[in-house]
Amino acid sequence: MNFPRSSGILLHPTSLPGPFGIGDLGPQAHRFAERLGEAGQRIWQVLPLGPIGKGDSPYQCLSSFAGNPLLISPELLAERGYLSAKEIERPSRFSESRVEFERVTPFKQRLLRRAFAGFSETPESQAFERRAAPWLDPFACFMALKSANRGRRWTKFDRKKTPAESEIGFHKFVQYEFFRQWAALKKRCASLGISVLGDVSFYLEHDSAEVWAHPEFFDLDGSGEPRTIGGVPPDYFSATGQLWSNPTYRWDRLEKSGFGLWIDRLRASFELVDLLRLDHFRGFEAFWKVPSGERTARNGHWVKGPGARFFTAARNALGELPIVAENLGMITPEVEAIRREFGFPGMAVLQFAFADDDSIHRPHNYDVELMAFTGTHDNDTTCGWWDSLERTKRNGAGECARAAAYLQLGRGENKEIHWRCIAAVLTSVARLAVIPLQDVLGLGSEARMNVPGRARGNWRWRVRSGALDTRTVARLRELTHLSGR
Repeated sequence: MNFPRSSGILLHPTSLPGPFGIGDLGPQAHRFAERLGEAGQRIWQVLPLGPIGKGDSPYQCLSSFAGNPLLISPELLAERGYLSAKEIERPSRFSESRVEFERVTPFKQRLLRRAFAGFSETPESQAFERRAAPWLDPFACFMALKSANRGRRWTKFDRKKTPAESEIGFHKFVQYEFFRQWAALKKRCASLGISVLGDVSFYLEHDSAEVWAHPEFFDLDGSGEPRTIGGVPPDYFSATGQLWSNPTYRWDRLEKSGFGLWIDRLRASFELVDLLRLDHFRGFEAFWKVPSGERTARNGHWVKGPGARFFTAARNALGELPIVAENLGMITPEVEAIRREFGFPGMAVLQFAFADDDSIHRPHNYDVELMAFTGTHDNDTTCGWWDSLERTKRNGAGECARAAAYLQLGRGENKEIHWRCIAAVLTSVARLAVIPLQDVLGLGSEARMNVPGRARGNWRWRVRSGALDTRTVARLRELTHLSGR
């Protein structure tokens, strides 16, 4: 990847502060981008930006093309004249530290419907609808049908019900506003020299517009339900593996179609972001297939994927691919061969570096073509991880001792563990380095974003307003400068 030595921060927009119960693409997002610039950062990493479904996970979206309505800023809607100042007065019931999805979702939906009532089509909105029509038309129809069927899964839709034109229009308006607000934020980032690193999930949610519109590309039974689902076998994160609800692909049919659905996904993603993290990269070489109905991922088996054939087709269609491969977990030489063939940087995570004596995740083993992290959205925060190592007696003592020796932690320096880890990653040879904002702020496990394998309570953390203060920004800027980033 032709990208300069740089560093950045991982923060999903839902975690931004703001008065509406959830972070959005409005003034606080623009202010955060400015703080990144002040800190010398050149990358803002976000998670998938699609509309979330049950479980609130950005990795299980109702569409892999559409944007998340919860990220639309009411303040920017008011600037457009769709809402009045009174309508966006701060609701006092929302938490400043957690996203209460069960409360935020109906609140934001009410605001969006009020805004739609004041909306009239413009040449700009019409141009958006024409440009986005290949995915927008089926998505808006799918969402309108879900509304008519009171939110039921598409396999339970009443075939006698038809989507209301007004409801289709509402969902098109919502997408127009999302992409308009995102484009303004992306433009602001570019003016500050900040590139956006996006994320695309490997699997698609079963209850999504794409699976509904293209069931032939997924392993479904006659009623449209998954015959097999994806996951990963037991690993670092879970003793029973991770079992996902996503149907596995019919790669034979996708390949016969020229991989069109997947290439369209990449094309749409590259229109939103500058770089793209490809989640579960190893799934393209082989994926873990589990019979539907299993309670854990233990009883699955590996099935070959399309491998290099897919990436060759994608490169032929899209040109060079600015992709970072998420190659964590059980990675085989075949997976690494594909990554290297196409020049995709892999990932290293410092928290994984001390379980044994010479892990590939230790900075002295890094390659230049690598993206290094202190931790990811799936890890505990660095301070939470360290506290856990110090508390546990099972394996923790050895791992803790190895980490302390490697990071040269002296007595009384445990409070600085997050900065020691940040320095180790930033000063490494890895061309790209990304730090979760929680680690810059030195937050504990209460700020963890996701616990893999846990179905509820994830994706809720929010940063408090003013937490990224001038002193912290200056310290990060100095370390970034000393690291040549």
